Amino acid sequence: MATVTTTALCLLAGAVLTGCGAGGGEDRSAGDILDEANATMRKLDSVTVDITNRTTRGGTVTSHLVTDLDSRCRSRTTWAGGGALEQIRLGTTDYVRPNRAYLQKWKNNPGLTGEQKLWVKTPVDPASTGDGLTSCERPFDSFGTARKGGSTRVGGTEAVELIVTDKADKEGTYTFYVADEGKPYLLKTVYKSGAQHTTTSFSGFDEPLDIRPPKPDEVLSVGD
Repeated sequence: MATVTTTALCLLAGAVLTGCGAGGGEDRSAGDILDEANATMRKLDSVTVDITNRTTRGGTVTSHLVTDLDSRCRSRTTWAGGGALEQIRLGTTDYVRPNRAYLQKWKNNPGLTGEQKLWVKTPVDPASTGDGLTSCERPFDSFGTARKGGSTRVGGTEAVELIVTDKADKEGTYTFYVADEGKPYLLKTVYKSGAQHTTTSFSGFDEPLDIRPPKPDEVLSVGD
């Protein structure tokens, strides 16, 4: 993905709205809502993150991530054209499984005809995110200038809409949706510019995680 895409995904997956407790959204500033939502998300033991990113040049990329926001997570990223990359991260170990389309296009292996069934076991490399790998962590930090939009519902939950602009990105706008009932979770973010449209949805707040390594006979060890 292009640099602008990676940057926006990091912002959308990590930048969180801050919102005070449930209800009474009309009495709080947009900044207050952002701050409390950020704090609420940082305290989570687990969350599910779904991202759909569309660009005028690169097509559509989707990702599904279940994470403890620290060192345990499982993800699947799919690119336009059918390439897909699965990842399980357990502490300092990554298990990675690309599909055939991914290997043919991104690893320059056009002669591959069979489907890839094995996971590759390798030490975590922070520099490998450019290959489509993800980190389990999410910073949930605020940025830019926020103003209130309207009220809406996201997945059946009452939410307050916040519109954020940032001097570092003059062409794009960010819209954050924060729960206005129950805990002030960040429910969704939407980024729009002339070349990009990214939607990030959050769910599964504090749900139990069942992230396990693949079976031993499905693993190929590398770099041990």
